[in-house]
Amino acid sequence: MTDGNGFTMKDESEKSKEPLPKIDFSSFVLSLYSSGLVQMGKVEDPSTGQKSVNLDLAQHTIDMIAMLEEKTRGNLTEEEANLMRALLSELRLAFVEASA
Repeated sequence: MTDGNGFTMKDESEKSKEPLPKIDFSSFVLSLYSSGLVQMGKVEDPSTGQKSVNLDLAQHTIDMIAMLEEKTRGNLTEEEANLMRALLSELRLAFVEASA
């Protein structure tokens, strides 16, 4: 496929040869957790390599995980429920630290 100027364009799947993570509930929650850490400036944003803080967005992410915890209660494996609880606690603590 060319870009109109004669240059060959690579499909996104061709650019990245790393396998995508396994799709399951735990990886989804871990993805949200990672986003929360980035939003609080605890880790670098992988797309920019920069740290930045957006506490409103971090609170929104925490609220989403809390909503998922509530809506999935009784439908998760013990491992999934424990993971959800632990990650939510860690994010809430990190939020308090970032807000101080």
